[in-house]
Amino acid sequence: MTDKVETVEQLVRAQLAKAFGGKRGIAESAIPTATFTVCWLLTHDLQISLILSVGSAVALLALRIAQRTSVQFVANALIGIAIAAAFALRSGEAKDVFLPGILYNGGYAVVLIVSILVGWPIIGFLVGSVTGDATEWHKDRQMVKLCALLTWILALPCVLRVMVQYPLWAGDHVGWLGTSKIVLGWPLQLASLGAMVWVLARNHTPLDNHTPLANHTPLEGPE
Repeated sequence: MTDKVETVEQLVRAQLAKAFGGKRGIAESAIPTATFTVCWLLTHDLQISLILSVGSAVALLALRIAQRTSVQFVANALIGIAIAAAFALRSGEAKDVFLPGILYNGGYAVVLIVSILVGWPIIGFLVGSVTGDATEWHKDRQMVKLCALLTWILALPCVLRVMVQYPLWAGDHVGWLGTSKIVLGWPLQLASLGAMVWVLARNHTPLDNHTPLANHTPLEGPE
């Protein structure tokens, strides 16, 4: 049984934990890409690296199915590595495994930053999607302010990845691309989430009692 939330931070922290799938979801999302990167750095064989990477995602998916648990995060990883493989196999260039990620991070950063500038930060919709009302959070100015800060924290890793990886891709530095993919991947994402947790751990911004969010009870987070 969960307690009624009393602060903006408690509510958003509960929803972020659910949305990112917990520790297992984070690991499952990272393993296929890490597998490709390590295999390429060791063998410089594009096909073997792709086969092992896709194989790791399929194995994780099979385990999820066998356990009858959510396949969402494994499926996302499998789709991502499949798109990367298609880019690389079409061009025959190992560097193009990383091109979809660069394009994705660039596009994602633009969407996040624009959402902040127009006053509807993306993190707010994450809260709304779980509470059952996609826009009710926007009536609470403190909630909007907090969600804008969290959205900036989410956007910064994407901006940094593009700034570092695009020049490496353009220069065909596959080894450095692989290294940067690991260093700027989940370690940076976890650092970003850690910054979010630090912000949310302060638990001092009261919910506006005039909005339905004040009566919301967070759902149980993933294991």
